[in-house]
Amino acid sequence: MMQMYCLGVNYRSCPVAVREQFAVGKSHLSAANAALAALEGVSECVLLSTCNRTEIYYWSEQADAAMHSILRYFLGKTPDAESRRQHFYLHQGREALFHLAAVASGLDSMVVGETEIFGQLKDAYRVALETGVTSSYSNRTFQHVFSIGKKVRSSSNITSGPTSVGAAAVQMAQEILGSLSGRNVLVVGAGEVARTTAQSLRSRGAESIFVANRSYDRAVELASQVGGRVIRFAEWIPYLENIDIVIVSTASPAYVVSPPVLEQVQQTRQSPLFLIDLSVPRNVDPTCALVDEVYVYDMDAMEAATAATRRIRRAEIESCERLIRDWLDTEGSVLLHPPVFSS
Repeated sequence: MMQMYCLGVNYRSCPVAVREQFAVGKSHLSAANAALAALEGVSECVLLSTCNRTEIYYWSEQADAAMHSILRYFLGKTPDAESRRQHFYLHQGREALFHLAAVASGLDSMVVGETEIFGQLKDAYRVALETGVTSSYSNRTFQHVFSIGKKVRSSSNITSGPTSVGAAAVQMAQEILGSLSGRNVLVVGAGEVARTTAQSLRSRGAESIFVANRSYDRAVELASQVGGRVIRFAEWIPYLENIDIVIVSTASPAYVVSPPVLEQVQQTRQSPLFLIDLSVPRNVDPTCALVDEVYVYDMDAMEAATAATRRIRRAEIESCERLIRDWLDTEGSVLLHPPVFSS
């Protein structure tokens, strides 16, 4: 019998140092989908890779063969493969469908009620669809999941408070520095996370926002939206002498900030420098924290900072989970039974 599965890692199952080894960049997503669909036992699949998770949703009639072939695909690229295997979780059937609906609703996000994940999930499905690795099971499932995701958000208060990683990062910046008024903040990157970060900075009173990005035009576009100023990517390091906090979110597969650079910068600074790295893989070398008066926060620090919010909003989360379970008892139960699908 064809069965739905979810195999992956997320911010709960492993730290960012492990998670980044399995991250798949947007430019490689289609090829990765094709490679996964070609594995033994995998009939249909959708690969989702964000800063907080890498998950493959797949359909198979050969549970063991599919699971082992997918694990070999991911673990074969890493050192200490067997020790890394323990970080992967597997959901199947109703549990897998519940998990996918919770992800779409923002319930499984580091920032509870996060709005970005819904768009990221739609993009992941679109890439899989265009790559030709989806079919009747996955197509029908994702369309229904998008509907319940919208319903959960619209019929609850789950999206009150910070609803993006960027907004949570800015909240962290406020806790570090106090008022953002009069502070110089540099946003490195111009993607979706960088955009929500910059917008949140402006809404919380930051007046001096600088934007640096490899694509100068995209940096100009983002800076104009938030009343910021643009720094050319090749020139942003010298500006650190006058920056209070740097928020980094790029798609670079390598570090863009290293200790030698900061050691030189710190020789002329008279105050601490704070760096918040929202990238996975990380863009700030973690050993930068060893430089005097330099403080580095990555996605693991974000998880610790948002854990209290999750505890406070436990009742709202439970209410949303009941909505999903009710959906599973009706529409969801139909999705889990193969006879409803026709070739």
